[in-house]
Amino acid sequence: MTDAQETAADSSLRTTGGAPPDDGGSVAEVPIPLLEPREGIPPVIADEASLAEVVAAFAAGTGPVAVDAERASGYRYGQRAYLVQLRREGAGSALIDPVACPDLTALGDAVAGAEWVLHAATQDLPCLREIGMVPSRLFDTELAGRLAGFPRVGLGAMVENVLGYVLEKGHSAVDWSTRPLPDPWLRYAALDVELLVDLRDALEKELDRQGKLEWAHQEFDAIASAPPAPPRKDPWRRTSGMHKVRRRRQMAVVRELWTARDRIAQRRDVSPGKVLGDGAIVEAALAVPVNVHALAALPGFGHRVGRRQLEQWQAAVDRARELPDAELPQPGAPVAGPPPPRAWADKDPAAAARLSAARAAVSALAETLNMPQENLITPDTVRRVCWEPPGDRSEAAVAEALRGYGARPWQIEQVTPLLTEALKQTD
Repeated sequence: MTDAQETAADSSLRTTGGAPPDDGGSVAEVPIPLLEPREGIPPVIADEASLAEVVAAFAAGTGPVAVDAERASGYRYGQRAYLVQLRREGAGSALIDPVACPDLTALGDAVAGAEWVLHAATQDLPCLREIGMVPSRLFDTELAGRLAGFPRVGLGAMVENVLGYVLEKGHSAVDWSTRPLPDPWLRYAALDVELLVDLRDALEKELDRQGKLEWAHQEFDAIASAPPAPPRKDPWRRTSGMHKVRRRRQMAVVRELWTARDRIAQRRDVSPGKVLGDGAIVEAALAVPVNVHALAALPGFGHRVGRRQLEQWQAAVDRARELPDAELPQPGAPVAGPPPPRAWADKDPAAAARLSAARAAVSALAETLNMPQENLITPDTVRRVCWEPPGDRSEAAVAEALRGYGARPWQIEQVTPLLTEALKQTD
């Protein structure tokens, strides 16, 4: 930052004073556009020698490390990182090309002991883990904003409301696999970590003022220690429009087309939606066409789809048509845990009454604490406790049940009394 920028930042922080977000946390002064990184756009690190220099610089830096990653969602297959941005006091900012430098384990090790500052950490951690960067502790500025009660928690909104700066967010959805990356994109990427540590410091003060800092630390620790998510079972069931597909043979068509599309997308390294849209898959499933001509008449399989591609898709439909009944998918994904709440009144009216009372209590407490209900306690946890409540309805038993479902200590402390009361009332 220039001296003027630093003065303005100090001024805006003093103006908000970690302002309680009851009024949106908005600053009194006109937000300042942040147009350039304070040291200019860093060069993109794309070779091992330059990477070694960055590793040494960040190892010698001090304080938290701001970390961000850019993916090519909607353009490429999977969620790999195509640019990694970091900033640390004493090291400045760095932009690293993980395609040219696919193993960043040395960099991750160099800052392993530092606190990593990310915005919406759960979005970036999987792709960072793939290239060898795994934090031991972190601060999530988006989650901090939720806990503090800010109504808008996107990075741009948080930087503007808390620090008084306007970030240009016009390149968030571009194809980050593009090479070389244009300067405006690199400027945008560098600015994403420019004020991340400043935002962290301001949010820490606000959480402390509200008495929620320990809660936030527990949430951050849970994110940092969480294992990688297991592969999703039957991912084809998440095809958009799947609710229209009722018959098992039609489900088989969706499964075969989804699998064929995924295989092609992976081979071409493109987003599956660019190979074949979900809408086209569902249309084919509903019609179960008997030949290429019938398939070509369906929405999504028009004149832009070549004969060879149509034959590929028809082959997938034919495989589904020829499956014996015993091999057809069963309707509905296997459900772990309680049934959908809409079915509770018929299946177990007492459980439905418990859930209604518990939801009302959680909603009221969340409003009092000025945070989203799902951050106070996950809706799934509430459903599970209400569907199969502890036998003795004691606070100790309810607390143990919450602990078993992964609730953090602060959540258990806050919601155990009200859930216990809700269970007793409905008995």
